[in-house]
Amino acid sequence: MSSLLLPQIPSTDTSAYCQARARLPEKLLEKLFNDSARNLENKVTQEHLWCGRKVLVIDGSTVSMPDTKENQKEYPQTSSQKKGCGFPIAKIGVIFSLVTGAAIALCIDVMNTHDIKLARNLYSFLKPNDVLLGDRAFCAYADMFAITKLDCDAVFRKHQSRTTTMRKGKIVGDCDKLVTWYKPTRCPKGLSKDEFDALPPSITVREIYYYIVIPGFRSQRVSLITTLLDKTSYPTLEIVGLYYKRWDVELDLRHLKTTLGMDILRCKTPSMVRKEIHVYLLAYNLLRSLMWQAGNTYNTPPLRLSLQGTRHHLIHFIPKLEIAGSRKRNRLYRTLLKVIVHKEVPDRPARTEPRTKKRRPKAYPLMTKPRHELRKQLQTA
Repeated sequence: MSSLLLPQIPSTDTSAYCQARARLPEKLLEKLFNDSARNLENKVTQEHLWCGRKVLVIDGSTVSMPDTKENQKEYPQTSSQKKGCGFPIAKIGVIFSLVTGAAIALCIDVMNTHDIKLARNLYSFLKPNDVLLGDRAFCAYADMFAITKLDCDAVFRKHQSRTTTMRKGKIVGDCDKLVTWYKPTRCPKGLSKDEFDALPPSITVREIYYYIVIPGFRSQRVSLITTLLDKTSYPTLEIVGLYYKRWDVELDLRHLKTTLGMDILRCKTPSMVRKEIHVYLLAYNLLRSLMWQAGNTYNTPPLRLSLQGTRHHLIHFIPKLEIAGSRKRNRLYRTLLKVIVHKEVPDRPARTEPRTKKRRPKAYPLMTKPRHELRKQLQTA
């Protein structure tokens, strides 16, 4: 009888949690991520748009994961590393909204996948009248045509393989001209013969070039290629200012990988790795939704709010929100929104910092042999 009165000690075995997590369908998490992005984008009004257009920013990055046989088979490590000395790495392509900062679309592939291949898998998420913003990796003849065929437009930095000359093209303004691009003579990698044959013999694009004189900036001359040909509707300075905002995508990826911790994943199978990535993006979008709600409620630009600060405030409020009734929960939620906008991140244009690291690494050498070989060396030393 006395044994029945003893308190039950909770089990420390996490297998039930892991099994339940594994049963979650991958498509379900992908759908939840897409729904979170769609719900936030539906809140964007005309006043938030750039020249009446919705702007999306595209970029690629990598994430690492535990060194298991399943992960190595699906997402192998770099060929420059010896077997057993590296970690499986996946390449991700993400499209972000320039207005809300939310992640709109995701593509996952092996590490040696070129950014432009990821982009071609993401074009299906574009909607008519969207403007796609990206760096020079995405500036290709076939892609400029594919984007315009979707009734969208593109603003990319000019690829380094294309030479810049002032003798060709129709001048439409200062440092602004219309040029004709001709179809490549050979089919580029990543295109099938049918896709290559479907390309037109030439396309007209707009080239804008300008100089950067800010100390610390690596680029001194920038050439932009865009399909926005109307200089009246899309002035030169508006496009230059738009490309300057492309840096926001680097900050968004840093939030995902550093602030939220997606840089080093924990799951040991490829399926769970993909689920983990979708959950990170879902959590990121929910934070962006909270920032959007707080900013618009208290007349503060949502992108000037701190995502890390929003995360910390939400974590502190969750225990109270869980036990509160409906009326008190509403008051707590309004208080949470007010706390989030209490201290906005200052706008510091053209801010530069030296590209150096202050924190010293540990004095351990890098692993150049598998762990079992190193153990043998220790035993025979």
